[in-house]
Amino acid sequence: MSRPPTAAQRRVIDAADPVTGRLKGTRAQLAALVKQGFAFRHPRPPHDHFLTPAGHRIRESAPEGGGTAPEAAEAAPPAADDGVFVARVGGEETGPAGPGRLREVRGAWQGLLELRRMTNPDGATDRPCGWERTHLVRAAALALEAAGHRPAAPDTDGYRVRATPQPDAVAVYAPDAGALRAAADTLERAGWQAGEYTEPRTRARYLLASPRRV
Repeated sequence: MSRPPTAAQRRVIDAADPVTGRLKGTRAQLAALVKQGFAFRHPRPPHDHFLTPAGHRIRESAPEGGGTAPEAAEAAPPAADDGVFVARVGGEETGPAGPGRLREVRGAWQGLLELRRMTNPDGATDRPCGWERTHLVRAAALALEAAGHRPAAPDTDGYRVRATPQPDAVAVYAPDAGALRAAADTLERAGWQAGEYTEPRTRARYLLASPRRV
């Protein structure tokens, strides 16, 4: 049974990427987390470190003195200027772009595939894992952004991913029919089920997408 993390290790775990669990720290800190089973080193370059399921449980447990509920953090598009990678759900202020952002997105997607491999009972990477099912909006947005779809910004059109009253589905909006179909294709390749629907009042077309279970 792993020892509880030290205060310094807990700070590294708490600062992990909220989407993929990617860690930043000194070589010694990361090596210690790997030894205790809270992190793993990705086998592919640049060999980033990510939280294991045990590390995610530590991160999601409330620290002493309380903490912010996960639901509160999911309620609105997160700020992109805090130095932490966040998948763009569409509608945020324009953030970093270019090759640097592309590397971050691809690294986050690879980390998520590794999380699928480690946490799905059969090791499948073509099907969403438990983390994605509890972070639907961010998971769907990461799949879209990693595939090259452009998120909506205040002055440009693009995709928008939003929560729905259904506990296991998100709504995805796109500027036109072609973009909506392309988003559906991407989500299906990423292990989601997606169908097109029409909003009764606005007549706007949208996707209703949910993680595939088999």
